[in-house]
Amino acid sequence: MEHLLQMIDQYGYIALYGLLALGIVGIPVPDEILMTTVGSLTVGQNPLLDYGTSLAVCFSGSMTGMLISYFLGRTVGKPFLYKYGKWVKLTPERLGVAEGWFHKYGMWAVTFGYYVPGVRHFTCYLAGVSNVGFWRYLLYAGTGGLVWCLSFLTLGHVIGINAPHIIAVAHRYMGITIAILVALVVIIGYFYWRHRKRAITRT
Repeated sequence: MEHLLQMIDQYGYIALYGLLALGIVGIPVPDEILMTTVGSLTVGQNPLLDYGTSLAVCFSGSMTGMLISYFLGRTVGKPFLYKYGKWVKLTPERLGVAEGWFHKYGMWAVTFGYYVPGVRHFTCYLAGVSNVGFWRYLLYAGTGGLVWCLSFLTLGHVIGINAPHIIAVAHRYMGITIAILVALVVIIGYFYWRHRKRAITRT
């Protein structure tokens, strides 16, 4: 992160754009930690970066990476990825996991795959391999990318300088974090269902 921040300090938004694009393609860049750190740099009386500009640059960079991956998948195909993907951390094991997600959830895997490290780098390739229509892909990928960038930049902006450390801890305990979030959603859904059921019974 120290080297990445030095690049941003030296080259500004161009470095931020390039890092996000490379991170989506598969180059090992800590995307979420980078964006929360950038978000924390938009706080203060004389912030180093502008929040609105940072959001636009992060979104543009992530979409550039997603489009490169999509067209690579469409042109070179899956055998090429399995053979040479290891050079950019696209190992057969990770490709297998992402392929399982893609077959199970379809294009929603592209939208929500941003939040799952090791999956977001592959779903875009698989969308290209599967010859998903360009505009359909752009809709799902663009929606997910915008929400993803907005989430982590805003988190960094709100929490401030401690945001990168919080995200690093969350990554370390990703399984527990996801399990807690899923449990909360299930509990809230259950109580909402009971409330709706009682309301219908009374009427």
